[in-house]
Parts: sequence; structure tokens; C-alpha cells
Amino acid sequence: MLRKFILVYNPVSGDASFKFKLDHVIENFQHKGCIVIPFRITNKQDTSEFVLLTREFAVEGIIVSGGDGTIHQVINIMVDHNLDLPLGIIPSGTSNDFAAYLQLEKSIDMCVDVVVRGIIKTFDVGKVNDKYFFNVASAGLMTSVAHSADVALKNTLGKMAYYFKGLGELPNFKALKMRITADEHVIEEDVFLFLVMNSGTVGGFPRLVPYAQIDDGKLDLLIVNKCNLPELMSLFISFLKGIHHNSKHVTYIQAQNIRIECIEELDSDLDGELGPKLPLSIEVVPGKVKFFCVS
Repeated sequence: MLRKFILVYNPVSGDASFKFKLDHVIENFQHKGCIVIPFRITNKQDTSEFVLLTREFAVEGIIVSGGDGTIHQVINIMVDHNLDLPLGIIPSGTSNDFAAYLQLEKSIDMCVDVVVRGIIKTFDVGKVNDKYFFNVASAGLMTSVAHSADVALKNTLGKMAYYFKGLGELPNFKALKMRITADEHVIEEDVFLFLVMNSGTVGGFPRLVPYAQIDDGKLDLLIVNKCNLPELMSLFISFLKGIHHNSKHVTYIQAQNIRIECIEELDSDLDGELGPKLPLSIEVVPGKVKFFCVS
């Protein structure tokens, strides 16, 4: 009997080329004794069809082609509708941080093999108010870039479009007064940026927090406090090089429950998607999602 999977894909993710590779994906799975049911999803997609399809065909897993934002969308659908199925990833977005953490390449053949082999691991997710994130929740400097960068520029330059946009904002950015409670720690500082991470790989920075684990029942909080522009630029250059910077302007804490408040109105970002406005109540939900993994 053929193994059955649903293939969820975002037709405009990344350079929007994945839709031209569908036949290759389907052929590859068929050669390995699997059938895939393609399902096109967009930000405005009615999720009821996806949920009904998943249950009607009794699939053994869901494959997501897209970036972190597409995976975020699918995970929230699955959690909201109690779909307890493992997820496979074919990275095809502008930002593929979580796929990079899982050591998945932009190789369709490799990603198909990972799903077919069926090595499944269970990971934590974060919950922010009534939404979930699997990789990062953030607010402040750079977090609005993903929502304001020109689509054509992102399709042409990929992740570099975010960096160009973000660098242009640096001279005009101001620190915001925040109160951050992380378990028993209370921090009241002028803050440029905070990141609440699950995997430690964020924004293309390779292992920004090298010892972050996605199955340890904790979230990793990184705060960039107010500093001058040269110091801020030096921090980001270090992050881009994969150097964990022990600067006096960076605060790092592991916690299970985090509360973030700001005196000014501020949007958050969840896995590259627009999240709720602050204040945020964040908690870790251990062992909530399953992924097909390399090993």
C-alpha cells in the first residue's frame, strides 16, 4: 500500500519557483512508494479545506514547502485543530532558518529521502498569547524588515534584501523602554531588540545561541540593550560571522515563562510573520510538534 502525505506549498514563497518543481517532487515520492496530495496555501487560505483533506485521506505526515512563515502558518493550523502528525520540510522560502537548524539543504532529493526514512523527533514550541511559534518571537530593531521589504527585492536578492533594508533603518532607530520578566528575572532597560528563540538560528545568523536546544523545555531570550551606533554595528557583524558576542550590551537568559511589556505601541514578529502587539505573555510548550529529521 502506498504511503500517503499531504504536500503543502506556498506558491509565492522565496523566488516563487517551487511550483515549477512539483512534478519532480511527486515523481520522486512515487518512486519510493509514496503518494503526495498537493495543497496550495496562501495567507488568505481558508484552513478548513486543509484540515478536512488531512483527516479524509488519513495521511501519515505533512510536507511543507516554503519558508519559516509558511511552516509557522501550518503549525498553527495543526495545533488549533489537534492534527498530531509529523512535518517534513522542503525549504523554498526567503528565510529558511529552521530548515538550516535541522541541516536540511535546498535539495528536493535529500528532503524527500528524509521524509521517506521516517526518523521523527518531537520538539517544543513557544506560545505567545493565543498563537504559537516554532523558531523565534521578536520585536524591535530589524523585526519590521520582513514585513516592509519590497517583494520584488526579496525575490531577487533573497535574505540580503532584509539586511539592506535593516541597515537603512539603523541610524533612525531608537531604544524602547521595556520591562521583561523571565521566570524569576526582572529586567527594566532601554532595549533595541529582543529575541525569544527556540532553535538559536535566527535571521540567517548561524547558531546565534550555539547551545539552544529545541527539546529542552526552555526558551532562549536574547536582549540587545541600548548602545551607540558603532557598537550596534559591531554586534551585528559578530552575529553574521556566527560569533556569540558576550557584550555588556547583550543579555541572555533561559526561561520557561516570559512576559514582555513596552510603554509604546509595538508589533511583534513570530517566525517572520506579523504577531500580536505588546505586551506578550510567552511560554514554552514541551513536545508539541513532530518533525522528520536527518538523524
